[in-house]
Amino acid sequence: MATASRSGWGETFKIIIEALIIALVVRVFFYQPFNIPSGSMKETLLIGDYLFVSKLSYGYSRYSFPYSPKLFEGRLFEDKPERGDVAVFKLPRDNETDYIKRVIGLPGDTIEMRDGVLHINSKAIPKKRKGVFKTTSYTGRQISIPSYEETLPNGVKYTVLDADPNGVFDNTRPVTVPEGYYFMMGDNRDNSTDSRATHDVGLVPLENFVGRAEIIFFSAAVDEPGALSWTSPWTWPSDLRWGRFFNLVR
Repeated sequence: MATASRSGWGETFKIIIEALIIALVVRVFFYQPFNIPSGSMKETLLIGDYLFVSKLSYGYSRYSFPYSPKLFEGRLFEDKPERGDVAVFKLPRDNETDYIKRVIGLPGDTIEMRDGVLHINSKAIPKKRKGVFKTTSYTGRQISIPSYEETLPNGVKYTVLDADPNGVFDNTRPVTVPEGYYFMMGDNRDNSTDSRATHDVGLVPLENFVGRAEIIFFSAAVDEPGALSWTSPWTWPSDLRWGRFFNLVR
């Protein structure tokens, strides 16, 4: 019996090690989990969303791997981001901080904001009123933010929020995107530090891309009064955003 017991524990340990190795390979080379800590991509992504990012989408750079080892330059198995992708990248200012925004400008494009309307190559991007996005402030006050549907030249549609009709980034100088760089913007236009903030983010090199956001696998209301508390499991069923589980990121 003792021999059988030791054999059983050894087999269990082996299975655990194999599972950990598989999980590590998947995380390093294929899909990496990320959580959303800010509201810059509302209403597409909410604070408390957890999502998988595909590293296969754009190939691999040094920033695709933990600690960004200097093993090579550029990208292996390179595939270019497409306009409208929601992508995770390393902040060019420090090459360490993870940001998530939408790809708006491709190499060669000229991007400009005029009175809150996005212009690509001097053409206004259709911006149609959609409704309101309702949220709650930390003080418990209900807030309604106007929402709009934008349609990019390649047909990608998504929702943007416009809380302030005279926001600081509603009018910008034209920026022409050089080869190898991309212009990124948050969907929450008045509350997003993105490529419009030239000294904070600016244009993003292709090498800095980590991957494309694919699917939300978990979501919890962590940014509202009385939100999810990990020490109060009896409240979890009502605090989880069940309707966002397994939603594709678009």
